[in-house]
Amino acid sequence: MTVDALTDVAGLRVGHATRTGDGWLTGTTVVLAPEGGAVAAVDVRGGGPGTKETDALDPRNVVQRVDAVVLTGGSAYGLDAASGVMAWLEERGRGVPVGADPAHVVPVVPAACVFDLGRGGDFRARPDAATGRAAVEAAAASALGARVPEGSVGAGTGAVAGGLRGGVGTASTVLDRGVTVAALVVVNSVGSVTDPATGALYGELLQGRVEYPRPRVHEAARRRLDEAAARNAPPPLNTTLAVVATDADLGKAQAQKLAGTAHDGIARAVRPVHLLHDGDTVFALATGARPLGGGHPLELNDVLAAGADLVTRAIVRAVRAAEPFSGPGGVWPSYTELYGERPTPGG
Repeated sequence: MTVDALTDVAGLRVGHATRTGDGWLTGTTVVLAPEGGAVAAVDVRGGGPGTKETDALDPRNVVQRVDAVVLTGGSAYGLDAASGVMAWLEERGRGVPVGADPAHVVPVVPAACVFDLGRGGDFRARPDAATGRAAVEAAAASALGARVPEGSVGAGTGAVAGGLRGGVGTASTVLDRGVTVAALVVVNSVGSVTDPATGALYGELLQGRVEYPRPRVHEAARRRLDEAAARNAPPPLNTTLAVVATDADLGKAQAQKLAGTAHDGIARAVRPVHLLHDGDTVFALATGARPLGGGHPLELNDVLAAGADLVTRAIVRAVRAAEPFSGPGGVWPSYTELYGERPTPGG
């Protein structure tokens, strides 16, 4: 049975650590690979990224597999969460062997951050190594194939999407030949996720499944958003992060291609995207449990297409699952609060 989540890729687990209240509105999300790790790659398109260990994922470099990927709030400060994940992995002997002693390992933990500083009211309330440890422990404690909490959790806790509350979303599919592809996103975009003329989600427009909100509902929503924007400080930095995963047997170069094409999924659901104050970053993971196909290079195409589609769908799910927030750091309505669970046509 599938749960329409990143955890449908067998062996992957997801854990969140969420901090709210007393000035906090942030968190960390960890994707934990199975024992032995997963082939990993990355593609960074935003002009203001905050990342760690991404150079190690270059296909030209020595590291072949990683044991975890960290997505975190807290801007560059929050990258410290990866230290807690590294410590947890080292304690279990997981990482790149660097000596004769099996305990001598260096875990390679790629990480990327979103900007959410001060959104809970306290600029200094941001994830640290303890937050990262809590998230990886939550991942390790979860069952294989478990559902993944979405919305205002983990790295998406303080996320904002073009004036709306952002968050975490995930989705998966099984291709006709049995290969599983899945995505998990953290939507924290300076660009909008909605069509300004109608209020429809861009991601749903491109999926051909949209039911347009009533004009009266959209007008009321625009007023609410304008009022909230007048109260909030302009966001100086924003980012959409994603992990796209598959059980196909991919090499690092193929995984890097998957990470690159998955950015198309962001561009379909967020406008504008990849700006100088975005840090848009996509990681790709491949567990290698299933052969890609008959050996022809074009066998990768349906995996690439699915990855982009799933990123779009995961962004829609993140925005729809997000909860409204009002506090000392700002006011961010949710899409569902403004437009309802199931917008209806007409007006």
